[in-house]
Amino acid sequence: MATERITFDGHAGASLAARLDLPEGPHLATALFAHCFTCSKDIAAARRIAGRLAIMGIAVLRFDFTGLGHSGGEFANTSFSSNVHDLHNAAAYLGARGMAPSLMIGHSLGGAAVLRAAGSIDSVRAVVTIAAPFDPAHVTHNFSDALDKIAETGRAEVDLGGQTFTISQDFVQDVTSEKLENAISGLKRALLVMHAPRDSVVDISNATRIFTTAKHPKSFVTLDDADHLVSRASDAEYAAQVIAAWAGRYLDLPAPAPPPGAPEGVVRVAEADPDGFLQDVQNGPDHHMLADEPEAYGGSNRGMSPYGFLAAGLGACTSMTIRMYARRKGWPLDHVSVDVRHDKVHAQDASSGSTDKIDTFRRRITLEGELSQEQCAKLLEIADKCPVHRSLERGAKVLTELV
Repeated sequence: MATERITFDGHAGASLAARLDLPEGPHLATALFAHCFTCSKDIAAARRIAGRLAIMGIAVLRFDFTGLGHSGGEFANTSFSSNVHDLHNAAAYLGARGMAPSLMIGHSLGGAAVLRAAGSIDSVRAVVTIAAPFDPAHVTHNFSDALDKIAETGRAEVDLGGQTFTISQDFVQDVTSEKLENAISGLKRALLVMHAPRDSVVDISNATRIFTTAKHPKSFVTLDDADHLVSRASDAEYAAQVIAAWAGRYLDLPAPAPPPGAPEGVVRVAEADPDGFLQDVQNGPDHHMLADEPEAYGGSNRGMSPYGFLAAGLGACTSMTIRMYARRKGWPLDHVSVDVRHDKVHAQDASSGSTDKIDTFRRRITLEGELSQEQCAKLLEIADKCPVHRSLERGAKVLTELV
């Protein structure tokens, strides 16, 4: 995934800092991500979701709202309405680049802002909220002990997550007066609501109200025991996978044309976790998998190992080849399964005479049906003719270039 650092003007003219995460292959669509209250574009959940969508061919713009992160302007002068305005400016920036967003994703208060903004951005086809409040005024519980002082003096400094922010009375009045019911019921976009039942910051009843207010098409997915910030890598990965799969249904992503000589397209593998070995494996816009290593080897065991994929390729090709032959012959093969085990063995065990170790794949093929002994023998013979088997036996040439 390539990341472009950009800036664009916010609602009051301040320069807003953004990251545009770009697919390494064809650009199929664009998403706009809105972060949570007093957070930034660089929180773990935002990075993971953006990375997963980029692998799928969806570019993602995530930016810091005015006065937060690396963006200019004064946070004390912002409001919920200004966040919505910033989202419109971000969408306009993307539109000017020919990348008008078709998907909007909002986390917490950013989810509420997305619900407000999406209905007036013509290019948007789908909306995702993560731990979003139904009532934007819900955010005031984060500084409820300072509300009296804010009302008396017009503003006050509050501690939020170990950082000091100045909250103005204008912000309180703006967020309190904002009602989203009409915006949600009139959204006219596909909606995915994601929330954790144990969220202690924004109760899941908010998600229930958003979902029941919205009209179809709409979906509700629980994030189980995730925290409000979706800070655990496994929770962020799950959210990213669900969003990617769901979005593909509503964005009508065009399939990229395969390069000449590669009718099955390009398999793209991109690092998902630089601290471990987790990899995103994408074949076109429709097929996504995870590759990893076992925990004993420093991985997180969230996907098959590289040799697991190689064994899976051999097993799948073997099963398909047997089925194709039996179907053509009209033989009564009811079911076929293939178990594959990979070992490193000494070459001398394979009667080569060498003391080096070689790779050995052991297949156990199960054939079910009223098959004769001759038919079973022929199908086992055909198994050795599967293309992946032949490629492994012949060996392959790997050509590498630095991009």
